Amino acid sequence: MANPQTRYYSFSKSRTGTQSSGGTAEVKGVEKRKLSQKRRTLPFQLSMGGHLSPWPTYTSGQTILYQRKPCSEDCRNRTNSWQQHPLGTSKPRYLEQLENYLRKELLLLDLGTDSAQELRLQPYREIFEFFIEDFKTYKPLLSSIKNAYEVMLAHQREKIRALEPLKAKIITMNEDCSERILAMRAEERYEISLLKKEKMNLLKLIDKKNEEKISLQSEVSKLRKSLAEEYLRYLTERDARKILIGDLNELRYQREDMSLAQSPGVWGEDPVKLTLALKMTRQDLTRIQMELNTMKANFGDVVPRRDFEKQEKINLDLQEQLESLKADYEEVRKEHELLLQLHMTTLKERDQFYAELQEIQRTSTPRPDWTKCEGIIAGGSERWLMLAEGKNSDQLVDVLLEEIGSGLLREKDFFPGLGLEESVPAFLRFDGPVENKKPSKKEVVNILEDAWKERLAQEQKESFQDFFTNFLERRFGSNDAIAWAYTIFENIKLFRSIEVMNQFYAVLMGKRKETVYINQRETMSHLMKEMTNIDTQNEGLITMEQFSTILKTTFPLKKEEQIQELIEAAGWSPDINNVEMFNYRTLFTEDEEGQSEPFVQKLWEQYDSEKEAYLQELKEDLGQELTDEVSLSKMRVALMNIDPSLDKQTLCTYLSQAFQLPVAELPLEDEEKQEEIVVKLETALEQLRIADTKRVGLREPEPAS
Repeated sequence: MANPQTRYYSFSKSRTGTQSSGGTAEVKGVEKRKLSQKRRTLPFQLSMGGHLSPWPTYTSGQTILYQRKPCSEDCRNRTNSWQQHPLGTSKPRYLEQLENYLRKELLLLDLGTDSAQELRLQPYREIFEFFIEDFKTYKPLLSSIKNAYEVMLAHQREKIRALEPLKAKIITMNEDCSERILAMRAEERYEISLLKKEKMNLLKLIDKKNEEKISLQSEVSKLRKSLAEEYLRYLTERDARKILIGDLNELRYQREDMSLAQSPGVWGEDPVKLTLALKMTRQDLTRIQMELNTMKANFGDVVPRRDFEKQEKINLDLQEQLESLKADYEEVRKEHELLLQLHMTTLKERDQFYAELQEIQRTSTPRPDWTKCEGIIAGGSERWLMLAEGKNSDQLVDVLLEEIGSGLLREKDFFPGLGLEESVPAFLRFDGPVENKKPSKKEVVNILEDAWKERLAQEQKESFQDFFTNFLERRFGSNDAIAWAYTIFENIKLFRSIEVMNQFYAVLMGKRKETVYINQRETMSHLMKEMTNIDTQNEGLITMEQFSTILKTTFPLKKEEQIQELIEAAGWSPDINNVEMFNYRTLFTEDEEGQSEPFVQKLWEQYDSEKEAYLQELKEDLGQELTDEVSLSKMRVALMNIDPSLDKQTLCTYLSQAFQLPVAELPLEDEEKQEEIVVKLETALEQLRIADTKRVGLREPEPAS
């Protein structure tokens, strides 16, 4: 009878033979040849006479062998033989050789590449092949296990390759969604600011209505009280009139009775009856006398209704005259105070103008003849007239310096490097000569506008100077980035009259926060959106009345004179033309050199002047010199005094900017710590001047003395 183990081996071998056909057989043949070559380096030695060694189980007892399912008599015989001949605790030599081989193969692998995990599996495959080839009895089962794992690994590789394009698509979609989210956040921030402003206006309107309601309620209570008094007075007078009428009727009846008693027929009546009548008459007389005395006491001071109405009319006339005189007096008093203030202001202006006149007379020089510049400026007299239109002498000097500087800038081929010190801005740190790229003004403006677009599209995590450096490297490459940085810096430092260059230079050098530019751009977008919404025909035309309404709605804190200045800057004047419609789209255009229209320039001028007035008012409320130190508590109180409509978030932002502290570190609840945090007033005002500092609401008027 054949051994069961031998039959199982032959059956497994036949199954593996049928499965390995075609390309699989060739691959297995190659693998077998490789394994046979490697097996020569591994001397095969089985412990326990060709059977699997039970190491280290036999050292700790035979419980594991007893719990295994018996397969044949040979297994039980081998178990008894192990029990009869225990061995030492050392590993089998074949196991040690396999472990040494695996360790060497793993050391030879380069695990720093992307395919490290695939290469790491190869030594384990080879070890498994050694097991399959050396243990003939278990070769079919181990081969099927290996094939199953190989098929599954191949299937997983195909899945990974198929998912690679999907991964790239997901990354692209993630970037698009991030950009949309940033745009939506910016729009939401702007809408939130508008809603906050609308909320503040509605709260003010509610307060005003509440005050009117309280005043009306007080007037109603007064009228009710006067009505009750009048009603009581008229009721008393009515009762008095009824009593008088009753008394008169009683007296008339008594007189009739007395006339009847004195008639000739009375003497013939019964004396008893007459005595009784006399007695009753005397009683009635006594009662009437008492009532008459009571009436005299109660109504002795009562005047006739005719006299009362006459005096009341005279009193009303005098009251009206008094109210009119009071109103006239109050108006005259206010005019007198205004005239006094105007007089004091005029005196100060006169003294100031006189001092300026003395200084000008002392240091004045003859007014320059600007027509001499026509022959020097490129373009001749026509270009000079275009540049000098509407500019004063100071502005003409700036224009002349820009023209001279642009010529000198174009003559330079290289700029000297500023070095690598910490005091040098990060984007200008270079040692050695730097090439001058010599771009035109239009090219520089286009680069700056592209930089602003990219800055607004991404999250502002890095500083503006680092962003500018990275932007130039992405656009021009790392080799030309420093050359373009020096070229652009020299251009924006020179052409300060161009608004785009001036703003970019101020933000780049830290003289102004970039939020100032961003908020101004959002304001321009909001104005354009409001005008577009009114323009239902999409013709680009609106009326001046609509334009004025939009300005007053968007800038509720601007005075009427400022609104009129913006309307005139838009190109409309009632003295020049009576055109009702105008093209609003031209207000937001820029020329080739990036110069804005007068309307946008006037908005920037008003923004700067309003900020300076706000900071001057803050300084006056503090009542300190610029060199004095101001505490956090005093600054907070002063801000709330000059701008009571400040919300908590904006107040914390202003304090954080003035004292250069994070908002989370401001001790708003601890008065003692607020007194300990101090800074020079000049430094605090300068920090607020850099940031987007502006008034939130109107200041409450001071009570009249």
